[in-house]
Parts: sequence; structure tokens; C-alpha cells
Amino acid sequence: MNVLAAVGRNASVRTGRAAFRRRRRLRAGLLQLVSVGVGLGLGLAVPEIGRGPVLPSRQVAELLLATGFGVLGAATVIFSVLFLVVQWAATTFTPRLTLFRDAPIVWRTFAFVVGLTVFCATAALTLAGRDEVSVIVPVGAGVLLLLLLALLRSLLLQAVAAIQLAPVLLSVSERGRRGLDLLCAGGTGRGEDPGGPAGPGHPAGRGRPRSTVGWTGAGTVLQRVDTDRLAAAARAADAVVVLRVSPGAALRHGTTVAEVYDGELPASAVLRTLETGAERVFDQDPGLAFRLLADIALRALSPAVNDPATAVQAVDAMEDLLLRPAPARAREREVADRAGTVRVVVPQPGREDFLRTALDDVIPAARNSPMVLIRLRALLENLRGTGHGRADGPIGRRLAWVDDELDTRFPRLRETLAEERAEGGERAEGDAGRAEGDAGRAGEEHPDGG
Repeated sequence: MNVLAAVGRNASVRTGRAAFRRRRRLRAGLLQLVSVGVGLGLGLAVPEIGRGPVLPSRQVAELLLATGFGVLGAATVIFSVLFLVVQWAATTFTPRLTLFRDAPIVWRTFAFVVGLTVFCATAALTLAGRDEVSVIVPVGAGVLLLLLLALLRSLLLQAVAAIQLAPVLLSVSERGRRGLDLLCAGGTGRGEDPGGPAGPGHPAGRGRPRSTVGWTGAGTVLQRVDTDRLAAAARAADAVVVLRVSPGAALRHGTTVAEVYDGELPASAVLRTLETGAERVFDQDPGLAFRLLADIALRALSPAVNDPATAVQAVDAMEDLLLRPAPARAREREVADRAGTVRVVVPQPGREDFLRTALDDVIPAARNSPMVLIRLRALLENLRGTGHGRADGPIGRRLAWVDDELDTRFPRLRETLAEERAEGGERAEGDAGRAEGDAGRAGEEHPDGG
């Protein structure tokens, strides 16, 4: 029985998305809540300390109130820097770049500001009606203020790095490398068998699915899949769930999300394991790094910017990722339950998908830039020379595409490159011949190997 988005599916979608929204709100607000609690506790406990020298409580209370309200200005600095960096990254690099916005230092600094303000206000109110207070109270406030300055310094340094090209490319590349490593390792789900043969419970050859899970909510992006939770639900229903979309894919009304084989599994159980949002994230989406690097290169090659050197740097970062191990073509990852039975099948991208994202838009955009075309040709030659493309047609076709662009638009440059390669080959052969001659003479002079 095929079921595509039954009438009650809307409630299921809301249930799954609401659960993840609650988790995100909890993660975002938990740190601020903890900071408020710590500040309140310290504000009540520290003034009770009676050791050490004492100071007039009235002056200390005024100092604490001034510090607490003054620290609130740091929150304005944080959001001003955040707005500046986000706007700069969106207009200079790509609007999909959200590294600084999601950086932990931003929200940790804001949480510390809130906690310090609560501490100062609570301690000042606790001192009301007292004549003297230990010097530990203002000293503690001073130490916390110094810690806040250290956090602000780190925040500003990271903000400066977030508007510079090299640090941005490095950050994107690092996240892309982690995603590719997880892709080759089979991900992080328990009991996963990446690309292995079909085992018990595999849907291959089982005919039509028992049910189909469709998406009827508003347009969104699939960010993460909780494969462990989905495998547990499938095991309880003695079913196999085959996802038809992977993290990073856009979900539209009527999109087939998954197919359920063997057992009966409610659509709500599948949809609750999907985390969706307005934009792609790096966690389970290795293709996002290639998308961002391609966006940066395209922005640099636009007529309004015309900065081919930036595009070359983006291509350098692409090459570093493309040279890393990855499956040649898209494949399926199997997730097994604790008993070893395959319960979830998740589609995963391959090198062909990464090549398409990274290069297919950049090559035509670079047709008027010999610098970028030469760098793209070197990238493809390196891929073919390292074993990634010896039997891989996509690399050869893109190399021929770049050569055609060079032949059509820069024929003399193409001839110069061919001559330089020929001279380089002759020079290499000459160096090899001289090395063999030196070895032969050394053998004649020392026949005994001494």
C-alpha cells in the first residue's frame, strides 16, 4: 500500500519539527540560563564572605551597579560586530556563509555578559543595609570583568578573521575535510556498514514498499538525520526505512522523503528523526563546503568584482578537498540496529557530485580569466595524475572543456603552455639521463661498492 502524505501527516510534520525546534531553543538558551543562575548564586554568596580587609558597603554597591549597567554596553558591541561580519560575509563571499554567526564565542560572550550583570546587580542589592563588606566582593567583580575583556578580545579577533579571505577558506576547508572523513568512514551512526553488501533487512529485491513517507510542510532544507533513533524505530516495527533524500537536499510539498519496507512504521516516526531548517549545515553535508567555495569563486569572477586571484585561492581550497579520498559515485550507507540487521539506508554523494558542484559553474564563469583557467586545468591534471581520475570520465570531460576554452579564447597562451610542458619533459629526461650517467661512473670507480 502506497501512502503519500496522508491527511494526518501535517500533524506528524509539526510534531517532528517542533521537537527539533525545542532542542535548538534549549541549546541556544541553556548557556544564558546557566549564566544567569551562576551570577545570581555568586551575587548572593560572595557578599556573605567576611574574611580579609573590609570596605564601606555603600561605595562598593555603587561600584557594582555602575559595573553591571556598564557591562550591558558589551552586548551592544557583540551584536554590532555580529551584524557587521554577517553583512560583510554575505556581500563579499556568499550569503550562505554563516560561520561567525554560529561561532560558539559569540553566544558564550553574550552569556558571560548576562551573568556578570546579574552578579553585579544581585551583589549590590545584597549589600543594602550593611556598613562594611569584604574586599573580596569588588576584587571578584574586577576578575570577572577582566575575563569579559579577554572574551571580547577573542571575539573581535575572530570577527577580523571572519572578514578575511584566507581564514574563511581555511575554516570552510576544515569543515569540508571533516565531512569527507565521516563520509569515507561511513558516518557516525551505530552499527553502520558503508557500502557493504546487502544484508538481512536490505530492501534490494523486495518489490514495492509497504508505505511512502511524503513531505507536506512548507519548503525547507533537510539538515540532519538521527539515524540511531530511526534505526531503533524501524527495529521496533520490524521494518526497513530507505531515505530518498540526503542532508542538504531541499524538501518541497510532495517530496518523497522515505520508503518503508516490510513492517508498518508511522510517518510521524520517520519525520521526527529529520531535522530541518532554512539553510544547509556542515554536520552531515560534505557538499556544503564545495558549494561555499564555488560561490566565493563565482562572486570573485563576476564582472562587478573581477578578482581572479581570489577565485584561484578558492580553487586551491577545492583541490585540497577533491584530492581527499571519497567514493567515486553516489552510494547508499546502511545503518544496522544492535542485532546487526540493516534498518536504515541513507543516500550519500560521491566525487562526481562534488566535481559538479565545485567546477561546473566556475569553468564557464572563468572563460575570460586565463589565470583561473590555467589553475583549473592544473587541478584536473592533478586529480587525473593521483589516481582519482584514471578511469574517471567526468574528470577527462571537464579537462577537455577547460582546454577548449583556452584554445578558443587564448590560443597563444595554450601554445605557450604546451611548449613549456614539452621543455619540462625534455629537461626531466635530461636530468634522468645525467643521473644514470653519474650512477654508472660511480659504479666504475668503486666496483666493490666501497
